[in-house]
Amino acid sequence: MNEASLKRKRFRELLAGSSTVMMPGGFSPMYARMAESIGFQTFFVAGSQMASFLLGVPDNGVIGLRDVVDHGRHVASSVGIPVLLDADTGFGNGVNVAYSTKEIVRSGVAGLQLEDMETPRRLGAKGLSVISLPEATAKVLSAVRARDEIDPEFVVVARCDALSDANSSLDDVVARCVAYAEHGRADMIWLNAVQTRAQLEAVCKASPVPVLCNWMSTSEPPPSLQEYEDLGCRIALFPVVASLAGLQGAWEVLNDLQARGSVALTDWAAASKAHAHGAIDFRRLNGMHEAAALGDELAAFEHAVGMPRG
Repeated sequence: MNEASLKRKRFRELLAGSSTVMMPGGFSPMYARMAESIGFQTFFVAGSQMASFLLGVPDNGVIGLRDVVDHGRHVASSVGIPVLLDADTGFGNGVNVAYSTKEIVRSGVAGLQLEDMETPRRLGAKGLSVISLPEATAKVLSAVRARDEIDPEFVVVARCDALSDANSSLDDVVARCVAYAEHGRADMIWLNAVQTRAQLEAVCKASPVPVLCNWMSTSEPPPSLQEYEDLGCRIALFPVVASLAGLQGAWEVLNDLQARGSVALTDWAAASKAHAHGAIDFRRLNGMHEAAALGDELAAFEHAVGMPRG
């Protein structure tokens, strides 16, 4: 079994477990490595963060399949934990989804998530709309069939965005989630933009497959890890935490640098060292220590055998 399949097998083991798993998200290999080093068991590469941090654009369909596949490969190859990749709406209809899925499977990530929103998504006051249930289910099934041709261990996550569609009721949301699992053969359901514990509990009780959710409520505080377990949620996703935390940190330091000059950097370095978790070892995360050790080993080999340089 190759490395990618081993990670996919590990991801499936997490889905088959009984405990809620926390999944942080971001956009870069460095954030994924950081999550792994801290002890997280999986990582999410968010489309919104790829669009914002790689291209500097909002998440409205500008980023394409090639960007997603290439960047997903970079992140997956940098860590030993399974990576879930945001595939948006599959970059087209069901036929496009089949091609997109095969490309993403070959990238080495452990799974993809496929949304049921209209493409391109609406930005603004009108809000978003979901496509019809039959079309959405067919797109999920297309992804599963394409996956099966290459690696059945690869995980297909069907994301339901109907909670954000003003024309959908909770019964509609539950019906979609069940259809994606039973007829689309999704391995997991992503209930997006959860607002209440009642919504999450209803879907978790009805779904024949594990449920992932990201909490976006402004009326209820987020559940504790134990509450997520009690509600039946298998993965608690925090899709933008690494990216936005890093962005906020840069914002604060750059503003301080502009206001106070280089003394701001001295204070920042001192505060980092004094932090409860210490200062981050940048060279450890980017593999500099291993690269230097390999360079020394090769230099010693050249010297020992007397091979000319150049």
